[in-house]
Amino acid sequence: MKKILVTLSVALLCLGAFAQKHPDVKASTIGVHFFFEDFQTPQDLVHNSFQTVYDQHNWSNISKLTPGLAIDYMKGITRHIDFAAAFSGSFVQYPTSNVALYPAPTNIDPSKSQQQNFLGDLTASLNIKLLSDRYIFTPYLIAGIGASYYQSELGAFAPLGLGIQANVNESVYFFLTTQYRLHITDNTADNLYHSLGVAVSFPHKKHEAPKPPVVVAPIDTDGDGIIDAEDRCPTAMGSAALKGCPDTDGDGVADIDDKCPTKAGPVENMGCPYPDSDSDGIADINDKCPTVPGIAKYAGCPIPDSDSDGVNDEVDKCPTVKGPASNNGCPVISKAVLDKINYEAKNIFFATGSATLLAKSNVALGEAAKLLIADPSLKLSIDGYTDSSGNADKNLALSQKRADAVKAFLVNKGVDASRLTASGHGSDSPIATNKTAVGRAKNRRVELHVSNY
Repeated sequence: MKKILVTLSVALLCLGAFAQKHPDVKASTIGVHFFFEDFQTPQDLVHNSFQTVYDQHNWSNISKLTPGLAIDYMKGITRHIDFAAAFSGSFVQYPTSNVALYPAPTNIDPSKSQQQNFLGDLTASLNIKLLSDRYIFTPYLIAGIGASYYQSELGAFAPLGLGIQANVNESVYFFLTTQYRLHITDNTADNLYHSLGVAVSFPHKKHEAPKPPVVVAPIDTDGDGIIDAEDRCPTAMGSAALKGCPDTDGDGVADIDDKCPTKAGPVENMGCPYPDSDSDGIADINDKCPTVPGIAKYAGCPIPDSDSDGVNDEVDKCPTVKGPASNNGCPVISKAVLDKINYEAKNIFFATGSATLLAKSNVALGEAAKLLIADPSLKLSIDGYTDSSGNADKNLALSQKRADAVKAFLVNKGVDASRLTASGHGSDSPIATNKTAVGRAKNRRVELHVSNY
């Protein structure tokens, strides 16, 4: 131990330090180190004073040191802080007194019960450097956390210590450390840890681009980046796409070839625009209605209105039959028809809790069928509702079945099924309170809604 301290002292005196060419932050580094562990000295300190241990040279007794080998990884975080990780292994006789991995049984001699077994350590620490890697010798402080594995037991400890790094060149480092490893868990023992190692870093190589040969620049009179030998317009700045000629109107036709250099036009018309008589943005050459403004979808013609009702076909629900815009271009259904349908809807009855139509519903549904057959333009939506009594899912299913039953009756009477839609809504949209029998009766209903689109 004394020799190690002397070595560290000599190294620190060399910090007068020649700065070297090293990267500001250490690159990824792989290394190995040889170490000695001392479990006895920390125990001696428990029973004796530091002065006694020092005077008796207890911590330099080679017989107390256990050798081992470790693998290292280091990577710079900043100029003065490196991250370090190491995995070390040794065969040791772990202590059985003071701090013990396995407390010795009272009826067995600890010296006989202890044997050498494999001890594995994994540490992660920060090396806080007093100088950067640009100096030949760099002292640093060590602080971190570690885990040990011994005879199927995991433990934790904290490595604290000093080290010095010697830089051979920008890629090779020697390092010497001494640590006091302080136990954290009860199954680990305090120990001294002295190491000597070497590491090699792998800095990114800088590739310098070869210097281009010196050449004499060719003549470019107009300074447009196109040499005169390849420039169609050597005295006027232009683009490479037009071989050095300008294009004032930006239509892709060089001014020297453009019959209308200040008005954009297609190449096939020598740079001149085609006329647009109706100013709808569609040139007459492509406009099927050149004198009437229109849209591109209809080749320059206005949106058609097939039934001439003032509602164009794109929004007209009945494009072949005249109707006002208020009814989406469809004819207005007479009030008499609407009243008739509403009346018949109020006379549709079912067996209690069932989708079976009662016979007294036949007259009303028969009249509704006659109306639909008489006017093929009419469509009918059938909406079934229930009150809120009972299970909501069952009510929804029942309302759908009742709407389907009405639809089936009308189809049977000769109404095309494509003109009918049936929907069940359960207890949604009540028209009266569900708190009274009268209100619930009103909510159990089938509504008929007629339309022609």
